[in-house]
Amino acid sequence: MLGRLIVGFLVGISSIGSVDSALELVITEGINSARPIAILPLSWNATTEPPEDIAAVVASDLKRSGKFSPIAISEVSEKSYFELDMNFDLWIELGVDVLFAGSISEGDKDSYTISYQLIDVVRGQLMQRQNRSAFGKPSYSRDHILFNKRAIIPKRKLREYAHRISDLIYEALTGKKGAFLTRIAYVVIQDEDFYPYQLKVSDYDGYNEKLILGSKAPLMSLDWSPDSKNIAYVTFQNGQAEIFIINVSTGKRKKITSFPRHNGAPRFSPDGKCLALVLSQTGSLQVYTLDLALRKLTRITTDRSNNTEPFWHPDGKSLIFTSDRGGKPQIYQVDLASYETNRLTFQGSENLSGQITPDGRFLVMVNRSNSGFNLAKQDLETGAVQILTNTLLDESPSIAPNGDMVVYSSIYNKTNVLSMVSIDGRFKARLPVTNRRVRAPAWSPFL
Repeated sequence: MLGRLIVGFLVGISSIGSVDSALELVITEGINSARPIAILPLSWNATTEPPEDIAAVVASDLKRSGKFSPIAISEVSEKSYFELDMNFDLWIELGVDVLFAGSISEGDKDSYTISYQLIDVVRGQLMQRQNRSAFGKPSYSRDHILFNKRAIIPKRKLREYAHRISDLIYEALTGKKGAFLTRIAYVVIQDEDFYPYQLKVSDYDGYNEKLILGSKAPLMSLDWSPDSKNIAYVTFQNGQAEIFIINVSTGKRKKITSFPRHNGAPRFSPDGKCLALVLSQTGSLQVYTLDLALRKLTRITTDRSNNTEPFWHPDGKSLIFTSDRGGKPQIYQVDLASYETNRLTFQGSENLSGQITPDGRFLVMVNRSNSGFNLAKQDLETGAVQILTNTLLDESPSIAPNGDMVVYSSIYNKTNVLSMVSIDGRFKARLPVTNRRVRAPAWSPFL
C-alpha cells in the first residue's frame, strides 16, 4: 500500500513529513511474456544482517518493469556467487539466460561495500565448454560479463543504491535507461481527515512516502519541474482555482497565477524556464505560456473554443493540447513560433489528456470509444492507434522518464486507484490502497 499518514500537520495548510511504505503492486497481465532472469541473494560477510535485501528490491524493480520475470529463489540450489565458480548448465536448464550475483560486506560504521556482476549465462556456458575441451588451457574471454562493479554505499542509502543497480541491469539488457531511481507524486483523498486532500511523494515503488501538502480544498494537475525539485499544482484553497509551485524538500510555496475565474493545467517547459497553463481571461479556456523569470504571459490559442491540458513536445518548440473546436474534445498541436495548429487525433469519439513520450515517437492519451475511457497510444509518424488499457474510467496518464511505462488513475472496487501499463500494452498492474482514493499521478524526471 502507499502507506499511512503518521505526521502531524503544522498550523496552516502546508506540512512536510515522511513514512516508510510499500506500494502493493498487483500484476494483472503480461508477466508470462517477460524475460526470465536470476537475481541471487548477495552473500553477506558480517555477523548482522543488512537493513535492506538488495536482491529482493532489484527483483521487484525488474518485475514491475514488465520486461523481466525473476525466477523464484526457492528454485535455485546454486550457492556460488561469482561467475568463475558457477554451474552455467544449471541456469540454462532453469531457462535463465542472464544472472545477477554479488556480495556485500560491512565497512566502517556508516557504510557497506557491494561487489556485483551481471552475467550472460549462455556465453558463460560456452566459455566453460571451451575450457573443458582445450586440454586444461583456460579461455580468458570475458564477453559473458556484462558488467562487474564495486561501490561503497552509506548505510542510509542502501535501498536507493538497489534501485541504481536495477537501472544498470535494465540499461544493459534493453539499451534504455532505467527509471527505478524516480519518484511519483499523487493526490490522496481521505474525506474523514481534517485536511482531506493530501499531496504526497514517494519513491516510484511506494517506499519513503512523504506528505508534501495537506489542504481542505481540492488539489489537482500535478507536474514536476525538470530538476525534480518542485511541483506545480492547482489548488482551490482561496475559493477559486489558483496555480502554485511547491518545493518538495522544504514545503515552501509560491503563488504563480490567481487571475479571475480559471487558472489550471500547469506544465513546466523542458528547460524549466516557462509554464504552459490555462486561463479563462477571455471567457473561454485558452492556453498560455508564462516566463517564470520575467513573469511574461503569452497567449497561444486564440479561437473561441475551450482549449486546455497543454503538454510540451520534448523539443520545447510546440505544445499539444485538448480542444473542443471540432465539437468534441480532440488533441491538437501548435507550433510556438508560427502558431500553426494541426489536429492530431481522429480515432474515437473523444481524445484528451495527451502526453508525448520522451523520444517524441508516441502520443499517449485518454481515448473514448464504445468501451469507455481508456488509455491509448498513437504513433505520431504513422497515425496508428493502439488501445493500452481495459480498466474503468482511466484518466491522468503520466509517462515514466524513459518512456517505457505509464502510471494513471482508474477505478477499482468503486474507488480511485493508481494503475500502470507498459508502453507496448503487454504489461499491466494495479496499485491498490485501502480506505482512500488516489488520483492525479505525476511521474518525476530522472533524479
